Amino acid sequence: QVQLVESGGGLVQTGGSLRLSCAASGRTFDSYSVAWFRQAPGRVREFVAWIAWNSPATAYAESVKGRFLIARNNAENTASLQMSSLRRDDTGVYYCAAYSTGRYNSAEDYRYWGQGTQVTVSS
Repeated sequence: QVQLVESGGGLVQTGGSLRLSCAASGRTFDSYSVAWFRQAPGRVREFVAWIAWNSPATAYAESVKGRFLIARNNAENTASLQMSSLRRDDTGVYYCAAYSTGRYNSAEDYRYWGQGTQVTVSS
């Protein structure tokens, strides 16, 4: 079992930056891929970014490419999401997820989830 705790959310103006962190406890997650998803009010949870467990391979949603950067530190059992050039449509609750049993960008395929951290981008 892996417990995930996100932090770093908050209120930021359009064009600003935030860095989200995901801390894992329980079993180490260095053998699991890690992803970030987000959910805006009234919308389904959507894929944001993914990083492999055993290589520097990453993937991003088209909407965040070039603005967001996912990273992980297996020694510290943490993952992060550096978000820049934030837009109002980046607003939502951001979730860290680990251990996909299928597709890397499918929320339903992830076994472990954090409780989420709110990101609000205002103009």
